[in-house]
Amino acid sequence: MKHEFYCQFIKPDPSLDSFVENIGMFHNPTDKEKEVVVMPDGRVDLFFMQSGTNEPFNVFLIGLETAPEQRSIPSGTLAFAISFRPLAVEYILHTSIAALLNTAKTLPDDFWNLTPNDLTDFEQFAQKVSQIITELLPDIVDERKRKLFDLIYSSNGEMSVKELSERTGWSSRQINRYFTQQFGLSLKAYSNILRFRASLEHIAEGKLFPELNFADQTHFIKEIKKFSGVPPKELSKNKNDRFILLSVLKQK
Repeated sequence: MKHEFYCQFIKPDPSLDSFVENIGMFHNPTDKEKEVVVMPDGRVDLFFMQSGTNEPFNVFLIGLETAPEQRSIPSGTLAFAISFRPLAVEYILHTSIAALLNTAKTLPDDFWNLTPNDLTDFEQFAQKVSQIITELLPDIVDERKRKLFDLIYSSNGEMSVKELSERTGWSSRQINRYFTQQFGLSLKAYSNILRFRASLEHIAEGKLFPELNFADQTHFIKEIKKFSGVPPKELSKNKNDRFILLSVLKQK
């Protein structure tokens, strides 16, 4: 049994890869709050959480984030989460998250018929929600959208809107309308988040200069600070492991 804050992640079955990035668990078994900084990562998170056995069971959906946010994880908190890729918003969750940009909404505590008992075993939870999502998989997916996200991810957000439009056969105007209506931000803004996230992998390796297509070092520092709140050097130090996303990358 671990006695410090920790997290664990499971990759979903490859059949879910277009919709689910991973399934995670966060646990703070200590008697103190854990101060963390949540950074934009381009994912949509569905949380099932309980802070102590006598506290209520909560389910909430977190939309895309565009800025860093400091949060406190209460003592005793146990949370299991599904990190969705944006395509899942339309095809698995059947909703728009435009109104959830940089915020979250509470869902019914019986969502997907999960209960606090499902938080007792992480691997069983992952199997159960994977089965639920598999049953929700659509028969047909707009291949323009699937290809669009494949290209965005494979290029770490560095492919221009013009090239994405040409490669998918979908006009730039239609793509941006889709992103704005569905996610609450433009394609370019989302791509910048993915480029930042890819840069985190380099920073985790101690590379404090741009490895991706930033105009120069000044622009690189500005972008890192925009999404993390601190310059690359301070981010790399990750004092008290408060940048969870970076801590996970360093463990790989």
